[in-house]
Order: sequence, then structure tokens, then C-alpha cells
Amino acid sequence: MKDPHDIIIKPVLTEKSYASFPDKSYTFIVDKRANKTEIRQAVEAVFGVEVESVNTVNVLGKIKRQGRTEGRRPSIKKAYVKLKKDSKGIEFFDSMAQ
Repeated sequence: MKDPHDIIIKPVLTEKSYASFPDKSYTFIVDKRANKTEIRQAVEAVFGVEVESVNTVNVLGKIKRQGRTEGRRPSIKKAYVKLKKDSKGIEFFDSMAQ
């Protein structure tokens, strides 16, 4: 099994993700090769919470141009993690939301 810190790359901190904190729903950028089960286990191991569901989305990188040269930003995989009602929240996010 992979190290949980290799699966969870970083949290997504946007207005939309802040709005979902009271519902115990958190957003992370994760490793592209990780599946939902691995993401669930990594979040439970790192933060010590109980996960209810995991939804994932593959985000294709934007095309960017500089003159005639065309390139693409890197693609990422996002994971939307919802915690169980009786589970405690993730302290890192809860301190930021207030």
C-alpha cells in the first residue's frame, strides 16, 4: 500500500470548498492513480476521521498560449470527501473556516 501522505497531495482552499465545511465535506488534490478506496484509507489515517463517501473528478489542464507556442497546464485529480455525521471535523480546516 502507498503512504497516505503520497496519496493526498494538498487541500483545495476556495470559496466553494469553504462553504462545504459545515456539511463536513472537504476537497483534496490527490494522486492521479489513487482510487476511491485508497483515498478513503489515506484520509482516515492522516486525519483520524470516519469517511462516509468519496467522489473523484479528473480535471483536464487548461490550454495556455504564449505567441504561437501552445502548451497545457498539468491535469489533476480532485477528491470530494464527505465525513460521517458522528465523526469529528478535520481541525486543520475548521480553524480556517472561522
